[in-house]
Amino acid sequence: MNEYIKKHFQIEERQTSIKTELLCGLLNFFAIMYIIVVNPALFENAGMNFGGVFLATICATAIGCFYMGMIANYPIVIAPGIGINAYVVFTVVVSLGYSWQDALGACFVAASIFLFLSLTSFREQLINSIPECLKIGITAGIGLFVTFIGLKNGGFVVADPSTFVTMGDLTNPGTALTAIGVLLCLILTILNVPAALLVGMIIITIAAGILGLLQLPESLIALPTGIYTTIGGLKFDQIPTMLPIVMIILLVTMFDTTGTMIGVAKQAKLMKDGVFPNLRSALMADAFASFWGTFLGTGPCSSFAESSAGVLAGARTGLAAVTTGLLFITLIFLFPLAQAIASVPAITSPVLIIAGIQMFGEISTLDWNDKPTLFPSVLACIVMPLTYSITNGVAMGMISYVAISIASGRRKEIHPLLYIFSIWFLLEFLKIFQ
Repeated sequence: MNEYIKKHFQIEERQTSIKTELLCGLLNFFAIMYIIVVNPALFENAGMNFGGVFLATICATAIGCFYMGMIANYPIVIAPGIGINAYVVFTVVVSLGYSWQDALGACFVAASIFLFLSLTSFREQLINSIPECLKIGITAGIGLFVTFIGLKNGGFVVADPSTFVTMGDLTNPGTALTAIGVLLCLILTILNVPAALLVGMIIITIAAGILGLLQLPESLIALPTGIYTTIGGLKFDQIPTMLPIVMIILLVTMFDTTGTMIGVAKQAKLMKDGVFPNLRSALMADAFASFWGTFLGTGPCSSFAESSAGVLAGARTGLAAVTTGLLFITLIFLFPLAQAIASVPAITSPVLIIAGIQMFGEISTLDWNDKPTLFPSVLACIVMPLTYSITNGVAMGMISYVAISIASGRRKEIHPLLYIFSIWFLLEFLKIFQ
């Protein structure tokens, strides 16, 4: 068995050991385990059953990790993405009024296209059609959007008839615990504490119990309930009107996961002459997990930056990813505890806020002296949280980029596909298709 593992995962070629890979897989497991609480809690806002999303989250993560480990042989964790799923819940369902069944149908279509494109060279053309500055602005904007949702859920930001939003009541125990939780998670993250977000959640959970905000279930171990309410609940009859949403999900998922994979591969020193070996198989892992995840009852999946925790500890092969996937399956029995924790926004909100801040950090890589690329990128970034829509941000970024590039004599820098996207979004804004 050991010989098979060494040969299949190229243990010796990548100068690692089975023990190191197993331990790094365990470390990645702890770094990403918070997703089993945060993701189902997100989709509850869309009216979905917590137990169904809980099981779908675990299954999608396991599927993604197994594919990534066994086929692509990379130590990268695949799980439902917080940023894109926040878009699905709060923009597609809450804001635009589509049902969660319609939203998952759109996610399934996007995942199917992603799966097909991962087998072709058109995937690279699609990713390359979006200028780097807009990718940065969109990623940062999603970060702001997720942070805003976390602040709102935690009671830190509330509605105001005069100023639209204002500060929440910090004398409220739940709001105060959210604020303390954010500071705690920030400090742990800055100090590079392993599995910082999970450690923060555990401490906040204990504090919530002491304050009487958390009611523990009678049994901490049980299988999830209501799983059949989400499996196969997809609907496709609204897809013709949801094509812009499908495109947003597809584009964001594709360049988000590609960027994360390349970053982790660089850390692991697996890049060869600036090229990501076996990138097609790595992207297939994400697409495959998203395909089955949306069918089971969760949103699109993405590679997680937390994979760097295992990489920094020495992970170099897919054995680490397989280990993480196997450990995730054991979490199925922790359903009652996960549901109890998710019922307290002060526990899950800090994770959303910190995750959003980390995504927003991408804004620092913009070229602040190149105004024709700076303005569209920043516009895309700020429109997302202020209009409560990632779609609006992407649309405004693309339209303004094309217009400014033409006006400044940089027409040659515009990819032909970007013209199509921009015209499409402009017609959507003008309600030509309605």
